[in-house]
Amino acid sequence: MDLPESTDPQRRTTCAGCAVRGRCLPSGLSRSELENAEQLVSTRLRVRRGAALYRRGDPFKSFYVVRLGSLKSTVASDDAREQVTGLHMAGEMVGFDGLETGSHACDIVALEDSEVCVFPFSRIEEITASLPGLRTHFYRMMSRELVHKHGLMLMLGSMRADERLATFLLDLSDRHQSRGYSSTEFVLRMSRAEIGSFLGITIETVSRVMSQFAKDGLIDLQGVKQVRIADVERLRQRAIGREAGKPSQRASTAEASRVIVSRPATRVARHCLVEQVRLGPCPA
Repeated sequence: MDLPESTDPQRRTTCAGCAVRGRCLPSGLSRSELENAEQLVSTRLRVRRGAALYRRGDPFKSFYVVRLGSLKSTVASDDAREQVTGLHMAGEMVGFDGLETGSHACDIVALEDSEVCVFPFSRIEEITASLPGLRTHFYRMMSRELVHKHGLMLMLGSMRADERLATFLLDLSDRHQSRGYSSTEFVLRMSRAEIGSFLGITIETVSRVMSQFAKDGLIDLQGVKQVRIADVERLRQRAIGREAGKPSQRASTAEASRVIVSRPATRVARHCLVEQVRLGPCPA
């Protein structure tokens, strides 16, 4: 069975020097509070590419924070078709799907060789009783995950294929930038098939739209995985449905102008939706 591997048990797990500490622990902790918070982390696990951190039906025991690498979450339909439901990068927590029933509702699989920190649920209430800021931080992490899921559902229900893919690339751009990496050049850890599953479109559509984006000068493709966003602003306009290549693809320029003028609320709602998928909820 493709179980994750424990790291060296003799190596003490500490958070002080961790590059993603600011994402999984609240800022401003004193030295003593940080040492107390470190008691939550029981160990680190390595998860090889293609291996599962946990599977659907496994008992819920812990939350996990991605320290290195990236993971995907998937669910299976009754006819055994796999649906990708999430992409999890360094500093993000997984495991919330097991809270309700005591067993996990999805599979979490490594997209590359990865490492996670284990936060046993049995310790969380005990430790956070003396660190209310840490409890609030965990709630915020759970809320962020829920907001992102809701944004994905809205995207799948209201966007064209090119708008979905543009939003997906912008989301990756923001997430890389927030971790101190390039916002315009990155590697797609998901395959074309996985991206299609995540966005609710076919692999053929993913390939076609990516090629069209490259042809339109929005992105540069280097092989299958390497992407460079060549024009962020135009990609953002594509995501909110304001640029679809030539105006004649849908209507004449005059007709397109009349649609934009007559439906400003739709455009604002679409812009808010893109921002929600990328960054969290829009302000009221």
